[in-house]
Amino acid sequence: MSGNAWWMMGLAALIGMMLPLQGLVNARLGTQIGGPIVAAFVSFLIGTLALGIYLVIARQRIGIGDAATMPMWIWAGGLLGAVYVAIVTLLMPRLGPATVMCLVIFGQVVAALLLDKFGVLQSAPRTVDAVRIAGALLVLAGVILVAAPWRSAPTQAAVLQKR
Repeated sequence: MSGNAWWMMGLAALIGMMLPLQGLVNARLGTQIGGPIVAAFVSFLIGTLALGIYLVIARQRIGIGDAATMPMWIWAGGLLGAVYVAIVTLLMPRLGPATVMCLVIFGQVVAALLLDKFGVLQSAPRTVDAVRIAGALLVLAGVILVAAPWRSAPTQAAVLQKR
């Protein structure tokens, strides 16, 4: 594997490390301003402003001139992102960051294998063999061990006592 690939994998891991923090920040925001949907809206609003500032500074041209000829599904990314952020914001304080992120990762692995197998939105399908399925099952085993549903979650009183 090239050094460039290692750098990109490290960057992907770093971004992944930011997701639980984003979920916790949004969950806390939701408790302050009216719930997870409001928090998700504010999160996307701030993100949109930040990206807009970047586009202005970078003098990036926005090429949506042919928007009318694009298929409707092409715009689904924003909707999918909004649903993701809203649901993670809702679940984070209820299940905890480790459980939510492990379940999200497992869902991503399963979906990615299905998308690979059927070649969705790419030129050619990729093989989903026993080794890749075993990898997904190992992720599931990790989810179960991290989520540990047989353990009782600490109560709010117990958490406050430790402080």
